[in-house]
Amino acid sequence: MSDPALGLLMLTLIVVVIMMGFATAFTLMGLGMFFGFIAFYDPSQSWTHNKVFELMVQRTYGAMTNDVLISIPLFVLMGYVMERGALVDKMFYSIQLAFRRLPASLAVATLIVCTFWGIASGLVGAVVVLMGVIAFNPMLRAGYDVKLASGVITAGGTLGILIPPSVMIIVYAAVAGQSVVKLYAAAMFPGFFLAFLYLVYVIGWAMLNPKVAPPLSEEQTRVPVPEWITKFSSLYSPNMFVGLTKALFAPSGAKALAIGGKPMGYGAIVQNFLISLVPLLLPVITLATVWWYVVIHQQAGAAGEAVEGLQQLGSAVEAKELSPSEQGPATQFYIWFAISAVVLAAWTARSYLRMNGERFEVLRLLTSSVMPLGILTVVVLAVILFGITTATESAGVGAAGAFILAFHARTLDWKRTKEAVFLTAKTTAMVCWLFVGSALFSAVFAILGGQALLESWVLSLNMSPVQFMILSQAIIFILGWPLEWTEIIIIFVPIFLPMLKHFGIDPVLWGVLVFVNLQAAFLSPPVAMSAFYLKGVAPKHVTLNQIFAGMMPYMLIVILCMVIMYLWPGMTLWLPNYLYGGAG
Repeated sequence: MSDPALGLLMLTLIVVVIMMGFATAFTLMGLGMFFGFIAFYDPSQSWTHNKVFELMVQRTYGAMTNDVLISIPLFVLMGYVMERGALVDKMFYSIQLAFRRLPASLAVATLIVCTFWGIASGLVGAVVVLMGVIAFNPMLRAGYDVKLASGVITAGGTLGILIPPSVMIIVYAAVAGQSVVKLYAAAMFPGFFLAFLYLVYVIGWAMLNPKVAPPLSEEQTRVPVPEWITKFSSLYSPNMFVGLTKALFAPSGAKALAIGGKPMGYGAIVQNFLISLVPLLLPVITLATVWWYVVIHQQAGAAGEAVEGLQQLGSAVEAKELSPSEQGPATQFYIWFAISAVVLAAWTARSYLRMNGERFEVLRLLTSSVMPLGILTVVVLAVILFGITTATESAGVGAAGAFILAFHARTLDWKRTKEAVFLTAKTTAMVCWLFVGSALFSAVFAILGGQALLESWVLSLNMSPVQFMILSQAIIFILGWPLEWTEIIIIFVPIFLPMLKHFGIDPVLWGVLVFVNLQAAFLSPPVAMSAFYLKGVAPKHVTLNQIFAGMMPYMLIVILCMVIMYLWPGMTLWLPNYLYGGAG
């Protein structure tokens, strides 16, 4: 058998052996060592002098010294601390109250919580199981269709591997030799766009067929307003913002009230007044940040770079190509900024005009449950995207923030901390050994000529870039049925990467398409892991076939999202090109 044939046999065996249930990392190393021994075998030398042993050492050292992988244990620790800290219950309740008037409000709340919790933790299995415990039974008791309830949880629970900070993106960056920061920026809009498509589908289905998501009863939509808010409203004003403003200057009446059995002091008045300012502060901070970065920061940086370096007197000044951010904002920016400011101002004014006791209580619940996690997530992503820190440093910030949130909520004890650290070490070790096995496997596969054989075969088909894109994504989609995303990214993605340059395809765009495609790996039977995660916590009468049926529409939505991304590549590439310049 020729060496290229051995390489193809090696590639086929890896799929078969993994499907038989063997550990992926050690399967990669075992097959790599076996076929590498054959590739390097020299009858004139002792078998102990085989170069495969040296290759094993070199690939292990290379994988262990990869700087990109350092951020993985910190992000994983952040996720496990969040999951073990049990911070999601109150978040689900508050978001459900906030969207109680929408069709399929429980499903909408579930999807939103899955999105934010997936971003914070990045753990698909943990998010699906947790939301299955918290949201599945309430949806079934409310009369929701089993397929709708199961589909929302399984699809929403997978968004964490796509939206930054995602471990899958870090792994792809290490495999493809791409910038983690650029990949984070590229995956931002597609991830949230996919979540938006899920929301549109859920709300649209509920509006067209109300039987799948019956409206909640008045009792289920009633906000439990504390007694002190009712008395405060009658004492000062039905509008809580107006009342709290008055109480700042005339606190004597408010101090006579009790919150949780304790007298309402002036500190409590100030605290609740600050909570009432949240609808104003959020749009102001957002608009101010955008204006500072686009108009002030980038222009100052461009001006500073323009005077750097020495120039010989009288010589021509070489024009430097500036990134879109350094070129200054276009007229369209000011137009859209003004429109956004007007819309947000109208929304803010409406919020304050309608801020009665019930709405203020919902705002209090959202502020205490959603805002801490939201601020942590925004900080972690912002310091990466704005170039303040590297991905590793931001992962450290995220892990520290997760501990602070858990300790503040008093839900993280010594036992849960040990569990989080142990699971982090276990997951990190798995990823590292996967990289070692993959590095050895890929090297032997290339030495045998398998990579060259596949490349020559693909190129001989004379495909267009569109055809190659469809073929590669279709293969990855099919591989998602029997294999998990780690195996696909580490084993099969490197096969396609060298061909991207020939077809003129941006590896960043192709990579984000792969990320979205791998959503289907969790949603496609018969090995859809998210379905099995949910089945483990679902009531006995819910069958696996019902869960699979609920997942199918979301798999089609994933495909639709990929089509839109390819037809409109700016959705993926605009942000990294704007922030960092270049084409990925």
